[in-house]
Amino acid sequence: MPNRAIVYISEASEDFTTGKLESLMADAARFNRGAGVTGVLLFDGQRFLQYMEGPPDGLEVAYSRVTGASSHGGIIELAHGRVGQRRLPFWPMRCLHTEPDLLRDIARADWTSFILRAADGHEDATAMERLLAVVEPYARAA
Repeated sequence: MPNRAIVYISEASEDFTTGKLESLMADAARFNRGAGVTGVLLFDGQRFLQYMEGPPDGLEVAYSRVTGASSHGGIIELAHGRVGQRRLPFWPMRCLHTEPDLLRDIARADWTSFILRAADGHEDATAMERLLAVVEPYARAA
């Protein structure tokens, strides 16, 4: 069965702390390991951008946990659909801290079908290419 992916952006709740983030990430990684879901959460101190991928039923349950969480609000789904292969197979969930401009740049890029097309310039890069460029240095160390 083909893998599916979901990417969304949201706003952290006002009472969100570093301790809550660590607890949230540990819980998500534990759940995702069992559900076969992998992904990454970008956090700029106020906003989240999360990309998750995996089997349809595992991903659906993981995303329902996301939409029901009190740690954030204002969820905007940027894309969902099939992916031919996993893009982030190495983490059940990982949080990477980013600058607000970078998170905004990735959120506003083209998320059409999670495509990769080896763009020559950064302006032409798809959202998936931009996300992978952020993740790659950490993935090599994984």
